[in-house]
Amino acid sequence: MSAFRSAWIQGRTGNVTQMHYARQGQITPEMAFVAQEEGLDPELVRAEVARGRMVIPANIHHPESRPVAIGIAARCKINANIGNSQISSGLDEEVEKLRLSLHYGADTVMDLSTGKRIREIREAILRNSPVPIGTVPIYEAVERVPDVRALTPEIMLEVIEEQARQGVDYMTVHCGVTLEVLPLIESRITKIVSRGGALMAQWMLHHEKENPLFTHFDALLEICKRHDVTLSLGDGLRPGCLHDASDAAQFTELRILGELTRRAWEQEVQVMIEGPGHVPLDQIEENMLKERELCHEAPFYVLGPLVTDIAAGYDHIASAIGGAVAAWKGASMLCYVTPKEHLGLPNAEDVRAGIIAYKIAAHAADIARHRPRARDRDDAMSRARFSFDWNRQFELALDPERAREYHDETLPENAHKSAEFCSMCGPRFCAYKLSQDVAEKSRHLAERFTPDFCPQTGDAARSRLAGNT
Repeated sequence: MSAFRSAWIQGRTGNVTQMHYARQGQITPEMAFVAQEEGLDPELVRAEVARGRMVIPANIHHPESRPVAIGIAARCKINANIGNSQISSGLDEEVEKLRLSLHYGADTVMDLSTGKRIREIREAILRNSPVPIGTVPIYEAVERVPDVRALTPEIMLEVIEEQARQGVDYMTVHCGVTLEVLPLIESRITKIVSRGGALMAQWMLHHEKENPLFTHFDALLEICKRHDVTLSLGDGLRPGCLHDASDAAQFTELRILGELTRRAWEQEVQVMIEGPGHVPLDQIEENMLKERELCHEAPFYVLGPLVTDIAAGYDHIASAIGGAVAAWKGASMLCYVTPKEHLGLPNAEDVRAGIIAYKIAAHAADIARHRPRARDRDDAMSRARFSFDWNRQFELALDPERAREYHDETLPENAHKSAEFCSMCGPRFCAYKLSQDVAEKSRHLAERFTPDFCPQTGDAARSRLAGNT
């Protein structure tokens, strides 16, 4: 893959973060690029990055990437998770999942590999990805020791440094799971559902010491400054069921993440905040407002949220419902959930289903936010439907292949691409065709009465139509 940003990043040394340049008053090529992509004023992009309300994850060692803006002023983005497990999948399968994620429209991709060949898989993903790549470094750190309890702060920082040098654009780090918060999970049904959060908690309780990512946060920031890694401050205590939503553990961790955000911004490191999880529909807006308040309007990156716990096999739908509301109320990026959530490692078709569900959620939120040009594609689709332009309908669909496939199951011939009906209504009961005829006759009828028609009351026309003279 060509190195899209090679010329942009040449010669950058010292603090190379987008926030650093933005605070110097500089509009970088990355900022100019996302401004054009989003239809925004480049100065607005610079100001939002400087303020911390927008991030552009763009590691200087990932020149293949085309920058993406994540923030309340930009379109809502979606992330797709891929990655192997200790049980299944390898390098070729993960690269294929990346290809599918890109094909169906993921804005960023996270490599959550926890099995073998983690570094090799990540290298293949980075060198083939034009979108920002995220990781959870503790997964690789755990692979280097016999047991999580054998981890040291030095090993964790070593892994983070290596991943930064390799080109990872953003990293989920569970710095907010502290000794202060752990007792608050006692009343929960599902305790800790974040893998990274659970690993950190196990380490802390074994050593009876504070979270090393919290105590070594300044060292972490130094790594981010050298490579422009965006910190995705992980919600290690996110609610894993509706019962646990919006509790003291969740919001105390969120407060700590807000404090760490301030510290990161002082060092000009980009930050986004990760959010829940499982949240009842009526609590989603409160969660968005709480993050804005406690984390100073840093971009909110939300998993779901799932609005019910009983949709096993359909959690991509249960979570896309919550995701649409969350994005409408202020989330800047949605992390997709696949039908396999809670059940197993997603395959290629699960990745497809998850991405499309979340493209729908993010797009619906952009329309609700009245983003410039957000509804243009919808209006074009409506015109194509009313004029029976089937090929144009397929082009405009979020998943063109699936739209064409469903249409062609019953009407496969080329002649059917210009037919004025589908297999649902057939030629006699199509409301579009019937209403076209109605509209044409109405126009002729209106023309007969136009000279006497009163725009204010319409009395003359109504009288004639009623048969009165």
